[in-house]
Amino acid sequence: MEKHHVIRIKCRDRKGLIAGITGVLYQHDHNIMVMKEYVEDETGTFFARLEIAGELNETRLQQGLQAVLPEDSIISIIPRRKKNIVILVTKEHHCLSDLLVRHHFNELHANIQAVIGNYDLLGDFCSKFAIPFHHISHEGSSKEAFEQAILEQLQAYQPDYLVLAKFMRILSPEFVQAYNERIINIHHSFLPAFIGANPYKKAFERGVKLIGATAHIVNNDLDEGPIITQQIIPVKHDDGLRDMVEAGHEVEKAVLAEALKMVLEDRVFVSGNKTIVFA
Repeated sequence: MEKHHVIRIKCRDRKGLIAGITGVLYQHDHNIMVMKEYVEDETGTFFARLEIAGELNETRLQQGLQAVLPEDSIISIIPRRKKNIVILVTKEHHCLSDLLVRHHFNELHANIQAVIGNYDLLGDFCSKFAIPFHHISHEGSSKEAFEQAILEQLQAYQPDYLVLAKFMRILSPEFVQAYNERIINIHHSFLPAFIGANPYKKAFERGVKLIGATAHIVNNDLDEGPIITQQIIPVKHDDGLRDMVEAGHEVEKAVLAEALKMVLEDRVFVSGNKTIVFA
């Protein structure tokens, strides 16, 4: 299916918003291929995502939309293109390998510019896909120096998003702010259950009957950022810890891939500590 330019709007709700938006698009000779909107009653906020066809003049269209929307509106006009991502990893390969395979077969709909790891274990694997790998060790460095080294490396790529594919490090508020609402994490638990480390061990000891995974946008609260998507699978009383971990890895891959698809297609809006996700 042909990809179209995307417009995202977040503003105070009021009467006539849709009429104003569609009128501007008509005046600029754009055809609306998809339009979805939602009003969050609790905050009185209007969200809209549109896909449009036609020759794009971003400046003129931005000015036209600003003229019919509230002054504090957030309007994003996103030309049709693949987005760039950098993946951060530690030691586990399953999420990284899934993304690299999807990228290799042009199923990720993004450009993986590089992989950064605080261990060098996955460098050879990345080389098989001709993806640059940068080893930036945390050992012997302060948290500030370690994160600064990563930020300096990221400057060479200027990615649209960072993907934490089992990057088992807690990021500082300063690092998170540098990529505000642009860091996607996969957590190996159905949040808010079993936050932090070793969730499968905690779930096994608790005797749960369901395990899952959660993809969320990173903020300054550990594993409590706005949730993009989640999945669960059942477990049996005779499943051992290793069985749960292996099953969990499959869920993690699926959840991360689904979340990335939503993010890369500009379907995810952040509202406080929640998300609005347009299907």
